Amino acid sequence: MNHNPLSSTLPDTDRTRHRRLRDQGSLNRAELDAILNAGFTCHLGVVVDGHPMVVPTVYGNDGRNLYVHGSVASRSLVAAPEATVCVTVTHIDGLVLARSVFEHGVNYRSAMIYGVPRLVTDPEEKLEGLRCLTEQAAPSQWDHARRPNHKELAATTLLALSLEEASVKIRTGGPDDGDGPDAALGIWAGVLPLVSTWGEPEADPLLPADIEVPGHIGARGGTRLG
Repeated sequence: MNHNPLSSTLPDTDRTRHRRLRDQGSLNRAELDAILNAGFTCHLGVVVDGHPMVVPTVYGNDGRNLYVHGSVASRSLVAAPEATVCVTVTHIDGLVLARSVFEHGVNYRSAMIYGVPRLVTDPEEKLEGLRCLTEQAAPSQWDHARRPNHKELAATTLLALSLEEASVKIRTGGPDDGDGPDAALGIWAGVLPLVSTWGEPEADPLLPADIEVPGHIGARGGTRLG
């Protein structure tokens, strides 16, 4: 594993350079970390047999690597260690409703990570990567549930993608047409926020009635995601 510290500033590469809407771009690694820490789902883009494939999946983030996993038979994961991939994480924070349709937009936070993933074969790192992935989605669940056995580990592919090269974009605020000609139209304009919250836990129907919801799961009911 590479233990060299990552720079606090993201590199400005040909793939990550902000060519449009530059004011929404950021080279601050702290903002990349915040975006990754706020979620647990991503889209893995990779070329398989000459065709693009974009796969939704969960991820884990340890501040240095993004971990994704799946079946050893997964076509996308088999191809990924030999090719450059792009992993995208996006959070939608609201619709920006302007006076004209052309000026409509979206408030969002997004990150695109580029690189050639590394197939994780070291047993200790594989367990740590799966722990990181599990904890990203459900904190404290790794120590609560049964951990994977040797057969399950053998059936699982884990990839590690370095966070060295990434592009970050963030859009906040209201419409941009409040001081233009359309301001005289008398049309409502503003932002319709979007907030995702966890619901209350729903027990498996086959679960014995005396097994209570663990505290780390119950406490998330009604809390905000992202």
